[in-house]
Amino acid sequence: MQLRAYAKINWSLDTVGVREDGYHLLDMVMQSVSLHDTLYLEPAEGLSLRAEGPVRVPVSEDNLALRAARALQRHAGSAEGAEIRLRKRIPTGAGLGGGSSDAAAVLRGLNQLWGLHYSLDTLCDIGLSLGADIPYCLRGGLCRVRGIGESIELLDRARVYHLVILQPCRGLSTRQVFTALGAAEALRRPDTPGVIRALQESALGALPGVMGNTLQEVSVPLRPAIRQAITQLREHGARAAQMTGSGSAVFGVFSNAQAAHTAWESLNKKYRACYLARTLTEAEENCP
Repeated sequence: MQLRAYAKINWSLDTVGVREDGYHLLDMVMQSVSLHDTLYLEPAEGLSLRAEGPVRVPVSEDNLALRAARALQRHAGSAEGAEIRLRKRIPTGAGLGGGSSDAAAVLRGLNQLWGLHYSLDTLCDIGLSLGADIPYCLRGGLCRVRGIGESIELLDRARVYHLVILQPCRGLSTRQVFTALGAAEALRRPDTPGVIRALQESALGALPGVMGNTLQEVSVPLRPAIRQAITQLREHGARAAQMTGSGSAVFGVFSNAQAAHTAWESLNKKYRACYLARTLTEAEENCP
């Protein structure tokens, strides 16, 4: 079985509170993009993971894809196994949801391979116990995601948006970013309904005034290259640009495919991790 695990971007990310257990409550607009990892699943006696590709990841028990397989196995009380081969392209420590997307693909694939017939809601419950982005990655699309990742509202998509994604520096740990957030004072917050309206009306000109990521403001002092990369994207024609997730990747959205390709050709010479991408159609996401 072969599956694609798509990266995601945050059109907006707002922190709206903190639960008693310390988890931050979020309000985000997220969308799947064409940059992806590929996973190959084969029946086997035990569970194993191999990784290859331009991005290196550990294949220890800490790997989220392997943890997802073991969690599904425990939930089902199953002795089934699988060999998981991961071709990794999504950069790590980037805020692009690569690990979560790999885990989501494993849950979907093994659910089918092992004949478990679990509902999407059940898979999301299993995924949420491992990582906040996994339920979204299981569903994909353009969504408003709230809470700690468990509340997902699917939104209508009006068009495909063309992107350039950069990772200008080494990754940031989520814990490091949220610790800095706790010490921050005034933060610029996105207009989340305005972001949704602009995306659905294809109003690219409105995006800079409504987009935002509260984590970007506390991440930039830790990694100044993030701000520099955002500036580079704008100077190369991006209509809007910002950091995704907890960083350190940033993305720019362009008027059309040619404008994005022209910017990518130039920026690819300056940045080692530079990707030409676009948002996905519903038909693409429904294909393995």
